[in-house]
Amino acid sequence: MKRLFLFICLLCFIQYSFGQEQQRQQRQQQQLPPMTEEQQRAARLLPVSQFAARDWPGRLVPADSARMKKIDYALPTRGLAIAAPSRAGVDAFCKFIEDDLAPAHFNILIIRIDWNYEYECYPQLRDPNPLTKADIKKIVAVCKKYNIQLAPQINLLGHQSWAGTTYALLREFPEFDEAPHIRTEDYNEKYAVNGRPQYQSDMLYCKSYCPLHPQVHDVVFALIDELMDVFEAHWYHAGMDEVFHLGDERCPRCRGIDKAVLFADEVNRIQDHLSKSGRRLMIWGDRLIDGSNGATGLGAWEASLNQTASAIALINKDVYICDWHYGTHGLSAVQIAFNGLDVALCPYTNVPVAAEHLRDMLDWRTRNLNRSLRNRFQGIIHTVWTGADGFLRNYNNPATFAPPSEGDRTDGYGGGPSGDARVLKYLIDEFKKLNL
Repeated sequence: MKRLFLFICLLCFIQYSFGQEQQRQQRQQQQLPPMTEEQQRAARLLPVSQFAARDWPGRLVPADSARMKKIDYALPTRGLAIAAPSRAGVDAFCKFIEDDLAPAHFNILIIRIDWNYEYECYPQLRDPNPLTKADIKKIVAVCKKYNIQLAPQINLLGHQSWAGTTYALLREFPEFDEAPHIRTEDYNEKYAVNGRPQYQSDMLYCKSYCPLHPQVHDVVFALIDELMDVFEAHWYHAGMDEVFHLGDERCPRCRGIDKAVLFADEVNRIQDHLSKSGRRLMIWGDRLIDGSNGATGLGAWEASLNQTASAIALINKDVYICDWHYGTHGLSAVQIAFNGLDVALCPYTNVPVAAEHLRDMLDWRTRNLNRSLRNRFQGIIHTVWTGADGFLRNYNNPATFAPPSEGDRTDGYGGGPSGDARVLKYLIDEFKKLNL
């Protein structure tokens, strides 16, 4: 009996030791060894197992390792966010994709459509002379040819007006307005300072729709579905930046509700709708960052001073965050990744800032971090906020890339006129180097 007892104890000890060894090996697999300086420069020789992409529809990195490029390991997301072209500019836009973006290994194009499409579900929302289905299919065809994913964008929640102009959604459905007592008609008299929108809690920047209005999502989701189908897209960008009018004290539905909860619930509502068709949501990240001096000090636009920042812990982990900063980024992408969200850094007009963004993103992706955390640092998405036609004229003008002269003005971000074109040219060159 005593021998049997000892034998059973020995078996239990062996089983326990075997389990401990398995756990140790699993921990070692997640904590990868430090890389050399050259590996940190380009992450060229890493096996797929170390930078495996998540398996979602519309993935940016191929699932098959044989089809992966070197840059896919280093920087899974290489994107451009830009307004849709005019109808007359579609062919030039497609040529730009083929001649400039594709050779530089761009793999996602976020196109701000808003009301520049001939919607069938709500034709009253169309801009004058909007893009047709045939125009969109030209863009789809060239992007398919070069494996570039498309992410159409309609600004949701915020950015429903600018200055004295109310945009189509609230113009046609004024009952959706979160703060109808703040009127765009009064913009010049009450709200503008030196002709520019301002942010204060009781002033007009850009209007918002009420996320709790019982009919708003009937309209919004029909628009999303139509746009996603014509673009044959797996990604949708909802904007959702600079939302200042939220939880207004005069709104009978929203007043008194935590603004972070209101914001997170709207994000989750949109992602849940997209998930039904296997699609994924992108948003700008500013409402998820505490902009106060006690936190990041980033202020009211590229971060939040209106109590939405705690939404970062409440939103669906499938939501992809585009973290835009045009001066410095303040390491907000690290906070976003630590909250379980995929994130890309988004520069604008300043080449040194874009270089810092790229350097930091490559550094985070090659650090000795837990694999799942490291892979949340996804890449770079360049932003352009002028019209696509005008941007391409600047981009194709050799004078745009001439060395600046002393006394040249800047745009407030240190980039100067046409800085967005110069940043794109810089990123094109750097992306090509990463794939050598």
